[in-house]
Amino acid sequence: QVQLAESGGGLVQAGDSLRLSCVASIRTATLYTMGWFRQAPGKEREFVARINWNGEITDYADSVKGRFTISRDNAKNTVYLQMNSLKPEDTAVYYCAAGTSWSYWGQGTQVTVSS
Repeated sequence: QVQLAESGGGLVQAGDSLRLSCVASIRTATLYTMGWFRQAPGKEREFVARINWNGEITDYADSVKGRFTISRDNAKNTVYLQMNSLKPEDTAVYYCAAGTSWSYWGQGTQVTVSS
């Protein structure tokens, strides 16, 4: 069973930055694609970003392009999400996911952006 543990969430003001981390219980290189999703109150979970096994291929939701950057350090079994120029609409619980068809999920970390 793969375990994913997110950290780095918090309460910030609009325009601030945060970096989320997701540590995996196994070598992340074996998980191939890893990604971040988020779920705002009253809304469905939505895709934010994903990255392939060596970090050469990334993909982002239109709503975060140019503001968020996903990266990974397989030596540390960790995936990151650098979030800049945060907006109140970025407020959500952020989840790390991995595996075929996103089989593995973390517990989530809360990000709250005040206006």
